[in-house]
Amino acid sequence: MNEFQLQGINHIALVCKDMARTVDFYTNTLGLKLIKTIALPDGGQHFFFDIGNGEAIAFFWFPQAPQAAPGIASVSPDAWRTGNITTAHGSLNHLAFKVSFEKLQEYREKLVAKGVEVTPILHHADVKSGYVPEVDETTFISSVYFFDPDGILLEFASTLRELGDPDRDIQHQPATAVSTTN
Repeated sequence: MNEFQLQGINHIALVCKDMARTVDFYTNTLGLKLIKTIALPDGGQHFFFDIGNGEAIAFFWFPQAPQAAPGIASVSPDAWRTGNITTAHGSLNHLAFKVSFEKLQEYREKLVAKGVEVTPILHHADVKSGYVPEVDETTFISSVYFFDPDGILLEFASTLRELGDPDRDIQHQPATAVSTTN
C-alpha cells in the first residue's frame, strides 16, 4: 500500500507574462474552460482552467515578475532546430496533456489551423534513438509538442501501453549528481 494515496493532479501552477493573452490561448486555442479567478493582494492574479477529470492547470501573473529565461527555466524556443530540450534543475521542462491516440492527428491539425507551430507526431519508443517512424511494439507514447504564448512547452500525449513493467520499463539506475567542487 502506498504511504500517500494520491488521486492524480489537483492543479499545476505556472507563471505567465500577460493573463489576458494566456486566457485567450487556453480558452480559444485549446478550448479549456476558465473555472476560477483570484485577485492577489500584490495586484497579481491566479486563474485556473479545467483540464478534465477534476484536474486543472493554473497560472499566476505577478506585476513585478522577473523576465522569462528560455533555455534555463524553460525549453529554448529553438528546440525544434537544435533538439536541445535541457532546462535548469527545479524548472518545468514541459507539460503533457493526456489525449486519445485516435484524436492525436486531428488535434495536431486543429493547432496548425489556429497558427500554432507543432511538431510532427513523434512515436516515443524503447529504441536507442528514442523514436520510431511508425507505431510498433516498442512504442509507448505518441505525441506532438507546441509552445504556449509564454514559451511553455506543451505536449498532447497518448499512452499506447500501460507503463511499469519491471522487465521492460524499469531498465536504468537513477543517476547521481557529480560533485564539481575544486
